[in-house]
Parts: sequence; C-alpha cells; structure tokens
Amino acid sequence: MKALAIRRYKAPMEIMELPRPEPGPGELLVRVRAAGVNPLDYKIRDGAVKVLLPFSFPLILGTDLAGDVEAIGPGVTRFKIGDAVYSCLDNDRIGAFAEYALVRERAAARKPARLDYAQAAALPLVGLTAWQALI
Repeated sequence: MKALAIRRYKAPMEIMELPRPEPGPGELLVRVRAAGVNPLDYKIRDGAVKVLLPFSFPLILGTDLAGDVEAIGPGVTRFKIGDAVYSCLDNDRIGAFAEYALVRERAAARKPARLDYAQAAALPLVGLTAWQALI
C-alpha cells in the first residue's frame, strides 16, 4: 500500500510502499478515503512528543481518518465489512496518511450519513478538543 511516512524525526515526508496491515483481535482494517491534518501531526514529525509517544520507523503519520471497513479482526461486533466509519486513532496507533489503517473498534464510530468523507475526517481531534474546552 502507498503511505505518507517519515524515516526519522524531522525528515521530509515521502510516499512509501509499505505492507498492508492485517487486523488483529478487536481491530478494523479501514480503507482510508480522507484524512484530517492537525497540529499534532507536525509535532510528531518534528519529534516534539517523542518522550511521551515513542515511535518506530518508517512512521506513517496522521491521526484522523474516514473510510470504509475493509476487514475485521476476531471479536469485532459493532462493525461489518463495508461500513463507513471515522476515527481519531489512538496515540500508539497513528497512520491515517495511507491507503489502509488499523483502527481499534472502540476508537471508531459510524460516519454520519450527511457528512462526506472529508468532512468526517476533519472532525475527530478538533471535535474532541472543543468538547474538552467546553466540559
């Protein structure tokens, strides 16, 4: 699969051919149709959060996505193949800037029908941030 990734912190992002991941227990394999871009993405790329979030390389960037469930791992009960979903990926499981991404079932939600994929991918982290500021 094609992915936008870095080989080390502060390195330029480049399109790489990487293996398509396979879903494990409680995971969805999502065919990414849109990915959101957030300040967290460039902070991760620059290594600003590496003490809190250590990653291995090559590292596929991107925390927010919307797409379609391509495959499900054992134990998945809330989603089926073909469902449209969106997600803010867990901190230890980024990788939205790729053709496919693994999403933990608990981190996924059904994409609202009235939103297109780009709109849905733009919501997760900024929506969470707004909710945290208000609550």
